[in-house]
Amino acid sequence: MGGGGGEDEGTTLEFTPTWVVAAVCTVIISLSLAAERLLHYTGKYLKHKNQRPLYQALQKVKEELMLLGFISLLLTVFQGSIVKICVKESVTLHLLPCSLSEKPSSHDGAESSRAIPETTAHRRLLAEESAISAGYCAAKNKVPLLSVEAFHHLHIFIFVLAIVHVTFSVLTIVFGGVKITQWKRWEDSIAKDNYYTEEVFKPVVTHVHEHDFIKKRFQGVEKHSIILGWLHSFGKQFYGSVTKTDYVALRLGFIMTHCRGNPKFNFHKYMIRALEDDFQTVVGISWYLWIFVVLFMLLNINGWHTYFWISFIPFILLLSVGTKLEHVISQLAHEVAEKHVAIEGELVVKPSDEHFWFHRPQIVLFLIHFILFQNAFEIAFFFWIWVQYGFHSCIMGQVRYIVPRLIIGVIIQVLCSYSSLPLYAIVTQMGTNFKKSIFDEHVQVGLLGWAQKVKQKRELKGAVAGPNQTNSTIDGPSAGVQMGGIGGKEPDNVYLQMAP
Repeated sequence: MGGGGGEDEGTTLEFTPTWVVAAVCTVIISLSLAAERLLHYTGKYLKHKNQRPLYQALQKVKEELMLLGFISLLLTVFQGSIVKICVKESVTLHLLPCSLSEKPSSHDGAESSRAIPETTAHRRLLAEESAISAGYCAAKNKVPLLSVEAFHHLHIFIFVLAIVHVTFSVLTIVFGGVKITQWKRWEDSIAKDNYYTEEVFKPVVTHVHEHDFIKKRFQGVEKHSIILGWLHSFGKQFYGSVTKTDYVALRLGFIMTHCRGNPKFNFHKYMIRALEDDFQTVVGISWYLWIFVVLFMLLNINGWHTYFWISFIPFILLLSVGTKLEHVISQLAHEVAEKHVAIEGELVVKPSDEHFWFHRPQIVLFLIHFILFQNAFEIAFFFWIWVQYGFHSCIMGQVRYIVPRLIIGVIIQVLCSYSSLPLYAIVTQMGTNFKKSIFDEHVQVGLLGWAQKVKQKRELKGAVAGPNQTNSTIDGPSAGVQMGGIGGKEPDNVYLQMAP
């Protein structure tokens, strides 16, 4: 016991003072309980404020933390077995993120370990454990498949990636929500006009090409050139992506299509609820995103500068999404302007899924989810390498590749928060169907319960009628609720059908 520091570093719990064990356990347990209580009371607060979508998003965060805990457990339990997997040295000489010429020799490692102060005892302990596993494989004339230290660093990276992604997603939704909240004054100004049903449908003549919405979205040579139209949509996402005239036109188009009998419908409040619902998807880390992580870690090969080139993927996708959403607004204006010179009543655009990629507005949400994750992946990787290996590490890359990556990451975060997300919030309401967020929470629950009872009633009557009459018409009034979803997920759209 009185030996050198190496023996002390290898001391087991059998010879560790009980007060040290108790103190460490107390700190770890206290921090864990504090984090758990914070999440618990945050959830209670959101439920008290009737913020069900945000509460569900918080549940997603807790699921991710549970997944990380399970990954951590697996890495810890199987660490001893994995580091003892031995392979031929030639297998480990391919697809390296750094050149072998930059690898320190074993002699240099021994000299540096003698010169390192005791503050780096953890690194020396990992080095000793790696030496043990290396010795185990050396006896077989092989090398470990993965060293203890590499195993430990991989463990940290997975944790950092998940935390950064959740943090960036929350910041994007918060900043984007602030931008969308500013539109409330437009909603309030419309409400102040005190539109009554008879006034909305009052037979006034509107000259289409003199309307502000048409003049701003259907102007100049753009109406004769598809290319110029797309270029205008590309540039529009950087300045004044949504104006008041856009908001008023899209709002009226939505109301006249989906709730014609309620011209005083609060469109802004509905948008906020829909965005909160979508936040549940954005904040999660889906299985296909983990596949993306594994794929690009595989491609992080010396000289390829993979992490520089993949930083352009979310940037290009974000510009494409912004351009497409702006173009959808322009298409809505073009449809009206090309068909009419003057119309009776207010100018009303016609929402339709045909304006979106593959007629699926949900694809935009999927792309935003991927963009946010990829950007978080880039930033998390940078800070992980910086802290773990240092700024001048070979795996970090050259400065001329690092700086553009960071600049692109900042641009993506700002542009997504203040332009793309607000655009998504309003433009995706221009699909053929409205989202279930149009109903308040208690109405949603009532409709689902009602539909379930009707379904059970029909099944019961069908069973009583017998197999020969299961397809016959059931007497009396009936009603059905159809929920349109994708891929087994919670449905995004609600369709009501009443059968006499």
